[in-house]
Amino acid sequence: MSERLSVAITTLNNAATLGRCLASVAFADEVVVVDSGSSDATLELCAAAGARVLHQPFLGYGPQKALAIGACTHRFVLLLDADEWLPEAAQSAIRAALVDPGEFAGFTLPRREQVFWRHQHKRVRMNRFLRLVDRQRFTMSEGVHAAPKVDGAVRNLDAWFVHDGEPDIDTKVAKINAYSTALATEKMQRGARGARWRMLVYPPFVFLRQYLFKRHFLDGWAGFIASATVAFYAFLKYAKLYERQQR
Repeated sequence: MSERLSVAITTLNNAATLGRCLASVAFADEVVVVDSGSSDATLELCAAAGARVLHQPFLGYGPQKALAIGACTHRFVLLLDADEWLPEAAQSAIRAALVDPGEFAGFTLPRREQVFWRHQHKRVRMNRFLRLVDRQRFTMSEGVHAAPKVDGAVRNLDAWFVHDGEPDIDTKVAKINAYSTALATEKMQRGARGARWRMLVYPPFVFLRQYLFKRHFLDGWAGFIASATVAFYAFLKYAKLYERQQR
């Protein structure tokens, strides 16, 4: 008998993208949304989709997501952000995986990114994310890029899901500015060293990795701009760390 599926989503004023996210998981047996104070149409969209909504002031990236997963009732939980959604192929792959999950504690899927005015070329090397987890065998990592971890074997699924989180360069730059500030604070608290050398060496490597090795050149000028902003993100993390150390 196939395992039942829960979906966990965290929200804050995500009406622009949440509708597509919820529509793509309509096949799930349960959808749990943890909202941290939305004032737009987010809650109305949740109600229309039949999602169960919990209200929780923001606890931090990791704790908020862990709360959402913990509030689900079925063994397997799919964790999504409100600006992510599943194409039909990914829906089918998840349903097939849950027919007989065996001893697997989690499943990864590649993520296809929005690159400003287009989506990634299908031959770009997409990053994989662990998003389908056994609720009884997961923990959540700390920090800005908090993600689930599982105690057990993990299987890779081939069908990608989609991230519609960066529709323009302004959004991308605002995001990397906020994230780099948070990461610099985390690194400062851990006593990280070598900020000057990392500022010099790491950003060019990141650009080459993104543009050439991960094939973002296939995305044309959007891929070039995205690779440059990711390199700038790498620079900002260590520039802000160095600034904090000097103060």
